[in-house]
Amino acid sequence: MSSFALALVLGAAVLHATWNLLAKRAVADVPFLWLAYLVGAVFFAPFAIGILVIAHPVLGWPAFVFVAVASCLQILYFATLTAGYRAGDLSLVYPIARASGPLLATIGAILIFDERPTPLAIAGALAIVGGALVLTGDPRTLRASGAGRAVGFALATGVVIGTYTLWDKTAVSAVLIPPLFYDWATVTGQSLLIAPIALRRGQELRETWASRRGAVLGVGILSRLAYILVLTALVVSPVSYVAPAREVGILIGAFLGARVLAEGHGTRRGIGAAAMVLGIIALALG
Repeated sequence: MSSFALALVLGAAVLHATWNLLAKRAVADVPFLWLAYLVGAVFFAPFAIGILVIAHPVLGWPAFVFVAVASCLQILYFATLTAGYRAGDLSLVYPIARASGPLLATIGAILIFDERPTPLAIAGALAIVGGALVLTGDPRTLRASGAGRAVGFALATGVVIGTYTLWDKTAVSAVLIPPLFYDWATVTGQSLLIAPIALRRGQELRETWASRRGAVLGVGILSRLAYILVLTALVVSPVSYVAPAREVGILIGAFLGARVLAEGHGTRRGIGAAAMVLGIIALALG
């Protein structure tokens, strides 16, 4: 991976962990998410229009298909992730979701893009799985503590992450949709798809905007900026490098959950997150 792509991915990891913290603290629900989508669509609209005017990208019907599917996948991602946050701790849900995603994306890249893993990459995959087990602790306690539901949502989120990573790689590197325009079109599609549900909850929308405006703005802007950086990296680097490397945010998320939110079990979760990051580094180097 080039230093340029690595810088993009690391910056995205910091932004991603930050907006996840904001979403967790704000207890993100449908009105919150729709307002965040709307903020992202409005904020980045001038930049997207500028790309159309200056770059004149060729956007045929395949581009619209990719945007439509991506919008649905992103809605599913936010739904499973926030459901996990409502069911369990940030420092549990975030690392498992963000570790399983690149692992699945790497497997998909092997099957779809004919990438070949090395023994080091295989070792990295095993380290990620081991880190997830450390994070969840004794499996026998999951049912009693209610953490099993949170882990389930986290793993579902990982499946969605792996799917949309491969889909978006194809969109920006094969269909050649400009990353910023692609992300803007996707979030605009998200806001339109959710609008019929959100607008029926007008009172909740007003209350959310009044009481959680700062978090809405933060999530709406930072989530989009983070993924625009990732999409740009995907243009110039393989999935098997970008998807694992961006998960440096795992450590940041685990630290924020344990320290800022005082969720506890910081040492155990820190060890698990560190194992995941070592696995991710091995995947990237392999």
